Amino acid sequence: MSFNIHHLHFSPTPLTLAIGVITLIAIGGLCVLAWLRSTHRVRTGLLESLRFLIALIVVLLLWKPEWLTVVDPESKPRIALLRDASGSMNTLDAELPEGIDADRTVVTRNAWIERVVTDELLESLSLENSNEIVERKISSPPADESKLAGTDLSQPIIDLLESENNLRAVVLLSDGDFNLGQPPVVASQKLLQRGVPLFTIPVGSDRRLPDLDLISVTAPTYGIVGEKVQIPFTVRSSLEREVRTIVRLRDDTGREKTKEIVIPPGEETYESILWQIDGEGSSTLELSLPVAEGERVEANNSRKFTLSGRPESIKVLVIDSLPRWEYRYLRNALSRDPGVELSCLLFHPQLGLGDGPDYIQEFPEKPEDLARFDVIFIGDVGVEPGQLTEEQCELIKGLVESQASGVVFLPGPRGNQRSLVDSPLGDLIPVVLDPDKPEGIVDPVASPLELTGEGRGSLLTLLADTEETNPQVWRSLPGFYWHSAVTKAKGGTEVLAVHANRRTNFGPTPIIVTSTAGNGKVLYMGIDSAWRWRRGVEDKYHYRFWGQVARWMSYQRNMAAGQRVRLYFSPERPTPGDIVTLNANAFDENGAPLEEGNVVIDAQLPDGSSQRISLDKTDTAWGSFTGRIKIDQPGEWKLVARVGDGEGDAVEATLLAQGIELEKVGQPAKPEVLEEMARIARGRMLSAAQLPELIREIRALPEPRPIENRLPLWSHWITVAMVILLLAVFWIGRKLNGTF
Repeated sequence: MSFNIHHLHFSPTPLTLAIGVITLIAIGGLCVLAWLRSTHRVRTGLLESLRFLIALIVVLLLWKPEWLTVVDPESKPRIALLRDASGSMNTLDAELPEGIDADRTVVTRNAWIERVVTDELLESLSLENSNEIVERKISSPPADESKLAGTDLSQPIIDLLESENNLRAVVLLSDGDFNLGQPPVVASQKLLQRGVPLFTIPVGSDRRLPDLDLISVTAPTYGIVGEKVQIPFTVRSSLEREVRTIVRLRDDTGREKTKEIVIPPGEETYESILWQIDGEGSSTLELSLPVAEGERVEANNSRKFTLSGRPESIKVLVIDSLPRWEYRYLRNALSRDPGVELSCLLFHPQLGLGDGPDYIQEFPEKPEDLARFDVIFIGDVGVEPGQLTEEQCELIKGLVESQASGVVFLPGPRGNQRSLVDSPLGDLIPVVLDPDKPEGIVDPVASPLELTGEGRGSLLTLLADTEETNPQVWRSLPGFYWHSAVTKAKGGTEVLAVHANRRTNFGPTPIIVTSTAGNGKVLYMGIDSAWRWRRGVEDKYHYRFWGQVARWMSYQRNMAAGQRVRLYFSPERPTPGDIVTLNANAFDENGAPLEEGNVVIDAQLPDGSSQRISLDKTDTAWGSFTGRIKIDQPGEWKLVARVGDGEGDAVEATLLAQGIELEKVGQPAKPEVLEEMARIARGRMLSAAQLPELIREIRALPEPRPIENRLPLWSHWITVAMVILLLAVFWIGRKLNGTF
């Protein structure tokens, strides 16, 4: 029980007090003079009284009046004992104090609290029943496993302050790990304002348990049947020794792939494993690590994810000026690929346009005609009579940036691509060309390619059947004699291979370089001798390389494609809290990019609710639309994109949001967080051995002070409205009294 005291409270400063008194005396004198001079004493007296009342109210507001309510509880003072019950409290790293267990047994953090917080301790805290003990568990895992579980050290304390009006102290037992809500210091500041000290008792070790943690698996959402996909993953080690282990990838049919990796001590290791997709449809895969010797946590050694297989037809356009060897073998490789639909445009300087199977007789001049191509190979051609025009270069640039297509630059010894630098395609070329050597450089002996660190981990440069034997395959490839004269790679690009023997002022000469351009991808191949990779192995490496290039470039564009809408998004595998960018290309009934209309996406969330997103138009010429959606639930998000509100011509896609584990067993405790909380709230952090001191600290605390609730009248809208109303009445009264 409690009782309340209400009264009006003013807080004037000496200056405002003096100004107010002088103002009231002056206005009072003026009111009396006006009354004495008036011939209508009664009406004037009422008006001047109203004037003085308004002045009095304004002066009182200057003194900051507040309606003060003092809540004086009649119940016993309360001591709140808060126990952290989050998932991280299951970590087995808490050593029992010697006074409780002579062997100092190591138990879980939850078990440590159960052993330490005894009935005797609670009795001591109550100070012979002069205090009332309130026990609460905070951040307990939710009953619904689909909901996000985490630790919030701030909100439970704020809720406690709102529900309790006679708190003497708060005791918090926790590992200090928090991942939800406001920073804990916010709660400490509120405790400070109420005059309630906070005593914290850290639980657990501040050193990480020996563990191998499979932090993430960033697999693509789909792959092409019969092809390999690269599945990157990250492992974090807190062991004090190097671990040589085998990572295992297994699908739901029992088929598996293994890879030997080396994990250095105390570091994060970024690796990847290859997986071949044998059939269409979706399958669940599990990536796992065996438990290493000395490892204390087994639950984080595996992760499951979903991967879909699908057949695909990639539409490719190859443009060149001469049927050089590189062009001929590239054309053969792509035309024989069952997943590629090939078109060729050959600008022969003497014979004119090339003719025959797979050849087209003119460049697609309309956006809707060019938009059907997923990848464009640009050979030894430029902006010249009988080759490409500025307008056509602009169309290619728009296709790549707005419709997520890919472009491959394949320069040649004629140097025609030098003219592309000053065209709209110049921004897409990922390297800086040497202007003094437009025809490239010829070496007298064959030179080898050398993979960079990025190249060794890229799927594009994977020519061998396994990652382990891939470096040996590249070392065995025939060398090249001619290469493009490149000064350096542009910023934001990725160099996969360099010239093994030549350097520029900026380092080894880049040969294979990739980059992004808008929504699309770019590859620069600075040699024209990839066809020589056929020596001794026929088409094996040559066909594999160009097939991987075509599929890598068209991957995002073909996530979900229909007759009138193409949908793709990034990131592919978001986690709750991420913002996903949705991109769509829309077409009218004739297949031309949509100029009038809109694109909407209906999203069905994992919990069964739905959400509609209207995309914004970004580029009228290419029918490009974009929008964003926040992922707040793990699981399957089913997306249906359509033009307008009609039911037909829709395309469906599935966005898989990976669940995140905020609560991780094995993470070190954070006593520094608890120490800062206690310091701000004028309390103290104590260890289990210092529990007797906690009793003495609480015994020395004063009685809880009454709670004061203040309502500032000087800034309340009702007060302002009343003053305005009185001024209006005064002004009307003066008019009626004939006073101006």
